[in-house]
Amino acid sequence: MRRLRILTKLICLCLSLTLLYGSQSGMASSFPPSTPGFSRDGVGSGLQIDVTAQPGQSKNHGSAERPSIVAFGNSLTAGLGVAPAQSYPAHLQRTLDAAGYGYRVVNAGVSGDTTAGGVRRVSWTLNSKPAIVILELGANDGLRGLSLQETKANLERIIQQFQQASVTVVLAGMKLPPNYGQDYTDGFESLYKSLAKQYRLTLIPFFLDGVATSSTLNQADGIHPTGEGYRLIVEKIFPVLEPLLERNR
Repeated sequence: MRRLRILTKLICLCLSLTLLYGSQSGMASSFPPSTPGFSRDGVGSGLQIDVTAQPGQSKNHGSAERPSIVAFGNSLTAGLGVAPAQSYPAHLQRTLDAAGYGYRVVNAGVSGDTTAGGVRRVSWTLNSKPAIVILELGANDGLRGLSLQETKANLERIIQQFQQASVTVVLAGMKLPPNYGQDYTDGFESLYKSLAKQYRLTLIPFFLDGVATSSTLNQADGIHPTGEGYRLIVEKIFPVLEPLLERNR
């Protein structure tokens, strides 16, 4: 009888553990690849962080009324490997503030995201009612050797959806290492120019200009910039962005 009671307790314990861990597993797997705040490679994305708020301080109550610039991209936008205050959207916010422009910058970067993932995130991003979107996507498509036609078509869908919502799109061009073959790398670089011309977009010719391949401006992986690298990126792209901005009066 005593053995039967012990066996019954063990069975109940096993069932409880199964239910507990099974429910946790179900929760984790229920998030789609591009769910805000999560990413394909498990790296926190920092998606939809209002970088007008400084660490340890509350947001400026007036920041919600300021027109927003959404930095929409992958890990290069999210700021993988650096502190949130050192990401390019955070550097851009400080640059805007110093120049007297009344915009708030929203970090909508998801590490590991492709253009297909970006398509799925547009409608959610539009909830923040952006005035300007800096579109930085495609690098992960290229590094995976995905079809150039598919990458271009996805970028077109993203651009069209933003433009239909009267959002100004700034397109960040990208380049690939030469080991992917000249035809592929040339075609990859040219698709940004083609899209900018077709949709009359402001184009950042190369988002990583002056930073790519630099051992001192990139992290150990040789792909993601350091905080100083992101600062230099903003220094390069701000003159391209500035003509689109309205002075904060």
